[in-house]
Amino acid sequence: MEKDFLFCEVSSLKGVGLQLSKYLKKKRIEKIKDIVLNLPYSDTDRSKIYKLNELEVGKILSIKVLVKKLNFPRTRNLPNKITCEDKTGKIDIVYFNSREGYLRKLFPLNEWVIVSGKINYFNKRYQITNPDYVTTLDNQEYVIKNIPKYNLTKGINEKKYRNISEQVINNLPTVIDWLDIKFIKKNNLINWNEGIKKLHNSKDAKNNKSHSYRRLVFDELCANFLTLSENRKRIKKNKIPKFFNNKCSKKIINNLPFNLTKSQINVFNEINYDLLSGNRMFRIIQGDVGSGKTIVSLLSIFNVIKSGYQCALMSPTEILARQHYKLSKEIFKNKIKIEFLTGKTDYKLRKDILNRLNNGKIDLLIGTHSLFQKKINFKKLGLAVIDEQHKFGVKQRSDLAIKGGDNCDVLLMSATPIPRTMMMSLYGDMDVSKINEKPAKRKNIITLSKPEKKMNEIWPFIKKQINEDNQIFWVCPLIEESAFLDYSSAKKKFEIIHKKFPNKVGLIHGALEKEEKENILNRFLKKEISILVSTTVIEVGIDFPNANLIIIENANKFGLAQLHQLRGRVGRGEKQGTCILLFKDGLTKNAIKRIKILKSSDDGFFIAEEDLKLRGFGDLIGYQQSGIKNFRFADPVIHEDLFKLAEKYVLNIRDNINQKKYSFLLKLFDKAEIINVSEI
Repeated sequence: MEKDFLFCEVSSLKGVGLQLSKYLKKKRIEKIKDIVLNLPYSDTDRSKIYKLNELEVGKILSIKVLVKKLNFPRTRNLPNKITCEDKTGKIDIVYFNSREGYLRKLFPLNEWVIVSGKINYFNKRYQITNPDYVTTLDNQEYVIKNIPKYNLTKGINEKKYRNISEQVINNLPTVIDWLDIKFIKKNNLINWNEGIKKLHNSKDAKNNKSHSYRRLVFDELCANFLTLSENRKRIKKNKIPKFFNNKCSKKIINNLPFNLTKSQINVFNEINYDLLSGNRMFRIIQGDVGSGKTIVSLLSIFNVIKSGYQCALMSPTEILARQHYKLSKEIFKNKIKIEFLTGKTDYKLRKDILNRLNNGKIDLLIGTHSLFQKKINFKKLGLAVIDEQHKFGVKQRSDLAIKGGDNCDVLLMSATPIPRTMMMSLYGDMDVSKINEKPAKRKNIITLSKPEKKMNEIWPFIKKQINEDNQIFWVCPLIEESAFLDYSSAKKKFEIIHKKFPNKVGLIHGALEKEEKENILNRFLKKEISILVSTTVIEVGIDFPNANLIIIENANKFGLAQLHQLRGRVGRGEKQGTCILLFKDGLTKNAIKRIKILKSSDDGFFIAEEDLKLRGFGDLIGYQQSGIKNFRFADPVIHEDLFKLAEKYVLNIRDNINQKKYSFLLKLFDKAEIINVSEI
């Protein structure tokens, strides 16, 4: 059987009709290879033979019984019934819509048979309806085996799916392994074909440390790193170097109201090196909340403009884009031509901006992601800066690089601290710069924890903050299952606070339109509101210099990284910032440990690593919501050694990757289209 069989539609399989195809699609099973990768989550042990007085209702069990009576009613819609027994009791085997001849052959009168199925109880007697397996004693090995159980959606019959899965696994094409035998043996892996068969026919699928499971993890990581490596080649093409004099940017730096940190200077130098080189820059700045990524990007923008190019600075929201526009105006004064463009810009002004942009009369255009629409044309785009783009996948990054033009360098910024294992597997196609220092004048945020029953001790502190003209964030519990409950929880809190501080409270919740949300944030920014109650994670990246207190309810329900991100919303000015973590009684040991770590450290990267260790990759809700989790089998905690091994493996072959050799692997994990691998 040819290996391209695995990439055919599931509808091409025997027994898979149109209706079943629709149900399988709901489980993201569209190609035959998706059945291969849909591993069993458990198995049913049918090896033990039970006596009839040992049966438990609801369980799948195997019994050895003597066929005593065959009952085939002539009345329509009544089931066929076979009465069996052993020394301890009687049981009915019931069939609906089965032929008499077939059942007589299956259940020979006065002979012993092995029956396996789900035990029910009806009319004071045990019963098995439509058993999974029936066989004679001569063939009992057929039924005495572990039966894999798959996580299926409603509408898919378990037995039918197992038959389809067995059909695929039993007819698995022999794939020429892309790993050589020496490498497999040295690293305790397993042949691909052998590994897949074991995962579907043994307990290996439940053991994420088994040889067969580790092989699947390595393959997934290898496909990921290969994609990133090929994408890097695609992006890192030759370009015309940018030429500029650092004296210009030094004047800007000297006029800043603060000193750059060593970390900021180092990252700025790394960017300058890329800009001056003959290879396109594709770099991401990783910086903790409040570390000063934006100022580094603006200084880089200035150098690019001075070299005769235009720049674009994109942000995910209008309010953040406006903040960047305001900051760039303050820093550059009138040294460069800056414009602001969003979807709300009126038609006449928009037309004027686009015209001047096309004629090269605008140096820097700031706005939302609409800046890369087809109608927007730069005369000479030299640098695209994208803020808060942790949601950008490999395909989007690749498309962005092409769209920018051959001489356009790309700089991404992210304030989400990411553990190293995840970082190398997410951004392997990019150069990474880290800003790991806070501005010198920025004070560490005081982090306190309080039980909710002591809330009365906090109200005077809140009143003091308001009297001193400071602002407060109030984050309500995040109840993911229900947007309504989210809203209700926040509204209730809003009403409580409003009674204590009339006309000083605003509310943001998931039901608000984007414009309403930005309007409230703007009011908060203008100090028209003293307290902002929120159900969502407060806008990342936005500076609220007057916000010095954040109160987080049910803090134990958040992960460390999430709490750190929330905490970073305050203390962005020179005043002391405070974070109060509220919790109910009865904290788990894990929750206590998380709170202690947060109170002892303000290093986002350290906190992200600890969060990963404590909660495990599957529980990192914040990462999943950000689109960071892109692995089906690999876990950065459990399989850290395989992350390193896969990275090293691809690093050794990256200059001479045989796409034909790895095309099957890339197609298996849906990576081929990203780097245009079509042959198989």
